[in-house]
Amino acid sequence: MEGLRKTIVGIRTFFNDVIIEMRKCTWPERQELLESTGVVIALLFMVSMYVALCDKVLVGLLGLLIRSG
Repeated sequence: MEGLRKTIVGIRTFFNDVIIEMRKCTWPERQELLESTGVVIALLFMVSMYVALCDKVLVGLLGLLIRSG
């Protein structure tokens, strides 16, 4: 029974600490959030284009190897 009590106290302490730390956080303003989201979307697009290009090149090279072999 004592072990269960310690576990419950530990869980309560953890969540109280989480609440205290969350109050210390600063949250971005709307404009900053929109700008950051735009940057993330742009980078995601660029990385996906790079991966697609690499995939096309590698598929083409594999096709050449298979045909010549």
